[in-house]
Amino acid sequence: MSGTQSRSIALIGPAGAGKTSLAEALLHISGAITRQGSVEAGTSVGDASPEARERGSSTEINFMQFEWMGDPFSLIDIPGSPSFADDAAIALNAADLAIVVIDPDPARAPLAEPVLRKLERAGVPHALFVNKIEQARGSIQELLAALSPMSAAALVARQIPIRSGDRVDGFVDLALERAYHYEAGKPSQQIALAEELKADESDARFHMLEQLADHDDILLEQLLSDEQPSLQTIFADLAQETASGLIVPVLFGSAANGFGIRRLLKMLRHDTPSPEQTAERLGIDGAAAQVLKISHAATVGRLAIARLFGGKLTDGAELQDSAGQTLRAGGLFALQGSATAKIASADPGAVLGIAKVDTAKAGDLIGISARPGGGALQADRPATNCAIAIAAKDHKDEVRLSTALNRLAEEDHALHWTQDEASRETLLHGVSDEHLNVVLARLRRRYGVAVTAQPPTIAYRESIRKPVTQRGRHKKQSGGHGQFGDVVLEVRPLERGEGIRFEERITGGAIPKQWIPAVEKGVQDAIAKGPLGFPVVDVAAILVDGSFHSVDSSELAFRTAGRIAMSEALAAASPYLLEPIAHVTIMTPGSASSRITSAIASRRGQMLRMTSREGWSAWDVIEVLLPEAGLQGLEAEVRSMSQGMAFFETHFDHLAEVAPKLASSIVQRVKEPA
Repeated sequence: MSGTQSRSIALIGPAGAGKTSLAEALLHISGAITRQGSVEAGTSVGDASPEARERGSSTEINFMQFEWMGDPFSLIDIPGSPSFADDAAIALNAADLAIVVIDPDPARAPLAEPVLRKLERAGVPHALFVNKIEQARGSIQELLAALSPMSAAALVARQIPIRSGDRVDGFVDLALERAYHYEAGKPSQQIALAEELKADESDARFHMLEQLADHDDILLEQLLSDEQPSLQTIFADLAQETASGLIVPVLFGSAANGFGIRRLLKMLRHDTPSPEQTAERLGIDGAAAQVLKISHAATVGRLAIARLFGGKLTDGAELQDSAGQTLRAGGLFALQGSATAKIASADPGAVLGIAKVDTAKAGDLIGISARPGGGALQADRPATNCAIAIAAKDHKDEVRLSTALNRLAEEDHALHWTQDEASRETLLHGVSDEHLNVVLARLRRRYGVAVTAQPPTIAYRESIRKPVTQRGRHKKQSGGHGQFGDVVLEVRPLERGEGIRFEERITGGAIPKQWIPAVEKGVQDAIAKGPLGFPVVDVAAILVDGSFHSVDSSELAFRTAGRIAMSEALAAASPYLLEPIAHVTIMTPGSASSRITSAIASRRGQMLRMTSREGWSAWDVIEVLLPEAGLQGLEAEVRSMSQGMAFFETHFDHLAEVAPKLASSIVQRVKEPA
């Protein structure tokens, strides 16, 4: 690694494991901040937004920076809650190394599996940091045994704990074979390795070397020959195998007390892959800025938060997007949580904010001085199964609401909004109810737009059971030309999914050709809201007869007659209610499967199948058919039943008839005055 290149570290892990606290400890011990803040006290560099402060946990990705022994690093603190983690997918992929922060309790080990699998899919090298080690009651071996089935790469313990009674108060570094005692607020002190620990240390160190030797034939030969490998060989293997994703090193400590943080910093300095290796993994060739996220800040406006690869960037430099369009860096900013500081230039590997590149989007690759060598960094849009219908309380705010929603969706990869043509509702789609509540809070705080929010209208439909022939006549005389239209329709049900058909079989000129399109428009008017109060589907209307008046007939008259005939036919044809049915695929730890299937049954769901989730440790895939009305609140329920881990994907499957009693209550509810 060349001297000035900044390396990027992502902090990721389950909610509550202490990622933001670890970021705070790294910043403090490295000297980037003079005092270590805390999430609980609301004094941390990260989680500075009012929404995060209110919840006491991360609601957005945070970017920070520090130096250790002359080497610059950027930190990417990723929220642990699934409600907010997906927005960081692009930034996570562009990190050189991810540190998975976990609890020491083996019972909570399954919480780490979604994170480990995500990193494996993305090919991001990673290590484990077991936080809150002073609270550990089980052994590290028990924790690693619980975690091992959840990781494709071998978990390699680089330390073993030293205990005083039930408490961990130090560690043995297995590579160096040195023992250290934790000192609160100070560097750990080297101590003599106790006699009773020497056998455990020797066994643990040999096991670590065996794991490294799985990918190093020379080291394997040395071990088989009882040769002692050099420290240079051990450290080189640790760095190379970590960078290649062949192993996952495991360290431990306490962010709150500063235990083990300096050892972690040394590991980051020696074992973090270089930006060149990350650029190769991402397919980036040449000097480029990889856009990680878009941010709208009150003080500096719109910023493209980007990571530099292969070149330095100066304020005012010319940039090019993938289409060859010229952009210009209109201001560069260093990022430290919510604080920004203007800078004149940034070195390769740095993460920074770039102003006035208004066409840049998250995931875009922008070339420095030339078209970029590589493509956009794609990240799958997460399942956004929760939606709310929102409207500005003051109609004068509708334009401001649209602008604000566009900015919020631009910032948040997991958020989008749509206009439902049928219900005429503005729908805000997010990962969870918690996610959407935070978005609404930002909407009020940042943009001053007050909105109403309610569950989206369920897209009920109606159809008919039997064929009917119905005449519709519209006759009106009010002086001068009157109105006259007379039609006969044959109306019959169609198979599900066939839609609406209109045909005409007029003979003998009973209705002139020019009025037939008007009849069809009248039919469309009638099916927009059937006798039960909902749009009509899967019905055929055939115009078979009618009459006209040479003076009083008109397009309006025949449209009205067509609507009357169709409305009366639908009412007489035994109408019934249909509801949308969703196909739902739920991924869940097996321990929660029975509770979730019971919840699905209580929501009128139909079980299709349950299988094991391939490649995962004791996870199930549950497929069900569920009425769309049953989706409301489902995300929160399955999360609560699974320690926050279960999630689902859903798509429309078909329309199904609603049971008469339930249909009656739905129709009655719709017909009641607002």
